[in-house]
Amino acid sequence: MPTTPASAESPATSRSTVRSLLRLWPYVRPVRARLATAAVIAILASCAGLVIPLVLKWMVDGPVADRDPSGVWLGALYLLLLGLAEALLFGLRRWLVARPLAGVEAGMRADLYRHLQRLPVAFHDRWASGQLLSRGTTDLMLLRMFLAFPLTFLLVNGVTILVGVGIMLVQDWMLGLVILGPALPVMITCAVFEKKYSAVARRAQDQVGDLTTVVEESVLGIRIIKGFGRHRSQARAFHELSHTLRGTELRKARLLASIWAVIVTLPELAIGAALVVGAVQVADGSLSAGTLVAFLSTALALRWPVESIGFLLAMSQEAATATDRYFEVMDAEVESPGGAGGPAPVPGGGERGAAVRAEGLAFQSVTFRYPDAPPDSPPLLDGVDLHVRPGESMALVGATGSGKTTLTALVPRLHEVTGGRITLDGEDIRALSREELRSLVAVAFEEPTLFSATVGENVLMGAGDDAGDEELARALAVAQADFAHALPQGTGTQVGEQGLSLSGGQRQRLALARAVVGGPRFLILDDPLSALDVHTEAAVEAALRRVLADTTALIVAHRPSTVLLADRVALLSGGRVAAVGTHQELLRTSAEYAHLMSGPDGHEEPGDLEEGDRR
Repeated sequence: MPTTPASAESPATSRSTVRSLLRLWPYVRPVRARLATAAVIAILASCAGLVIPLVLKWMVDGPVADRDPSGVWLGALYLLLLGLAEALLFGLRRWLVARPLAGVEAGMRADLYRHLQRLPVAFHDRWASGQLLSRGTTDLMLLRMFLAFPLTFLLVNGVTILVGVGIMLVQDWMLGLVILGPALPVMITCAVFEKKYSAVARRAQDQVGDLTTVVEESVLGIRIIKGFGRHRSQARAFHELSHTLRGTELRKARLLASIWAVIVTLPELAIGAALVVGAVQVADGSLSAGTLVAFLSTALALRWPVESIGFLLAMSQEAATATDRYFEVMDAEVESPGGAGGPAPVPGGGERGAAVRAEGLAFQSVTFRYPDAPPDSPPLLDGVDLHVRPGESMALVGATGSGKTTLTALVPRLHEVTGGRITLDGEDIRALSREELRSLVAVAFEEPTLFSATVGENVLMGAGDDAGDEELARALAVAQADFAHALPQGTGTQVGEQGLSLSGGQRQRLALARAVVGGPRFLILDDPLSALDVHTEAAVEAALRRVLADTTALIVAHRPSTVLLADRVALLSGGRVAAVGTHQELLRTSAEYAHLMSGPDGHEEPGDLEEGDRR
């Protein structure tokens, strides 16, 4: 069950590996000097290893042939020094790249997190959280590993192979040609491997994202799973995804094994052939024993650079797909920080012939359709006209799926209107920066979300940076959330992930406190009292009335007790405002409104709630 949006899925071959990896340059550029220095040091270390066969040639043709023990000991000293130099240079390379590459990974992760905060709600509606998590963790780890090892050693090993082949050709061109025999088959194999492995690597990384989503949802929904005894079905779903990922990983392993079989076998056969030909040449006197030893030692020294090509290419392909996945998110268009323009103001029309510059909160011919809705489907909201006067509280009532929550989400621009406009005190909300708009408008959602922070930190998220204990205490009092003071550490108590250590009513009261703590000019409440018992609800309503007297509010309501908080009521039906008036007026004049208010507690049964209403 893939959870990557279809629009984000692209064939792994649509972008070359090099083009994909070049997108990392802005992050690598600040540390390019250290990386280049590390690469040069690694090349020197590798070339130091290629000098060892030349020392062996000197020892065999010189001190050994002349039976000179002192020369042998001198040669041994040279070999020891070369080995130490190689080890120290490789250690220096590792030290040079460790800190800057950790910084590159941290910087990319920070950029991704900041970008996610700026992406519109519609983006997060389409993307599974596990896919985003895997891009911020697994994919970035792969990129750090690529920058630390394959990026350098593809260059180092390439230079080493060229230098080593040059040394062998200089020593004996015929043996050099024997060694070069497998070069063409190896290159063809690498080209085929790269194309196939790229597609499989992308599939595996997407499946890791799917698996992450299942794990995250299972952890967050553990109460539902246990409550309904669905642990077996969840385990089956997890097992199926794990099995699918296992199959993909095995496919990767088979591809890697196949290229290794070619890369290891052909050079070994070439070395064996060179040994036979070289031994014949030594036997007939056309080649010195020292030259043959040096030649074979050089060939053996090149075994690792050649054999490593397979997994270096594999890691490069995984890094390329990780880069593509990272930039799929980073390329998504963020919310504009300032005014976004939009349709021209709509004169006239609307409730009471709403003026172009209406004070308070005004919806003028507002139309809205979700971006992923079928093109031929009718808009969810179609020509909504509504005016909430300054200092007035307006209750918004409608049947399930009528778009009440969607309409309220348009005010803080969690979604953008597709037609018409919304104004605050006569100014189009799209002319305001999002930061300014959201400092004027506070929101409390029906499904409250709390963060893994203290009670005080959660509540004060709705206030400015200068808010303190006084504002916190006042907001808790309005929301009848004084229970916070009785928690083990008072308002400094950690509420845990999603606030699930608290009851539903407690979470909702804290969310309400968060909405009112900053004393906003405009307040949007989405059925804020649905989880409260009747006694707590009455106390919250009494305190909330004092807050509503100083603000302009739009309140989604399902029951008469919530409706009575408002000065007037708007009935939303068929994507339009069907009627506006007081509660008593609408009971007399609107049969639909009277029907909505006639159910138990004046609202639909919980089982009737659907995704459309939550929207």
